[in-house]
Amino acid sequence: MAFDPEKHHRRSIRLKNYDSSQAGPYFVTICVTDMECFFGVVVDGKMALNDAGKMIEKWYRELADKFPDIEPIDFVVMPNHFHAIVINNGKGNPNIKLVGADLCVRPTDAKTEHLVPNGDILGEHIGSPLHRVVQWFETMSTNEYIRGVKDHGWPRFRGKLWQRNYYEHIIRSQRSFENISGYIENNPEKWEDDRFYRP
Repeated sequence: MAFDPEKHHRRSIRLKNYDSSQAGPYFVTICVTDMECFFGVVVDGKMALNDAGKMIEKWYRELADKFPDIEPIDFVVMPNHFHAIVINNGKGNPNIKLVGADLCVRPTDAKTEHLVPNGDILGEHIGSPLHRVVQWFETMSTNEYIRGVKDHGWPRFRGKLWQRNYYEHIIRSQRSFENISGYIENNPEKWEDDRFYRP
């Protein structure tokens, strides 16, 4: 089949030109390839994690050890996807040296500002770019999942464990933060109405 740019281009679901190394909270959703239900089942509105699901939870909690400026907070492992709020504290990487007046991972033409839950407006901060954080999480969880397939008979996945792209949302207000936190907490109760639902 020939490449058709109208049919085969990949749309990014992340905000174009936004520097996600900036301090602030981010809502992230990562989905399993083909929406296969690998991580457990929902029983009576509660998520019952299997060993693979517990492994996903473990690697999410490890983010803070790998990235000292990243604070993993609210999250839920669902049968075929994962929701989380991560806070980039903007403390930066101690291995990055100050060059010139601006301390930034990726220089931008104009400063980007956004709100964080306490209502403060923040400008540019150095921190771990969100795509690097997600990439590390996906790599570590995929590697352990592969070991689970070999050693414990976990179901095999086709191609890659995680879909190529992921969804991110910059949380700009306290109200938005509370709404998303509530959505994460109540996600298992509303599983059958979820757009990612698979019976």
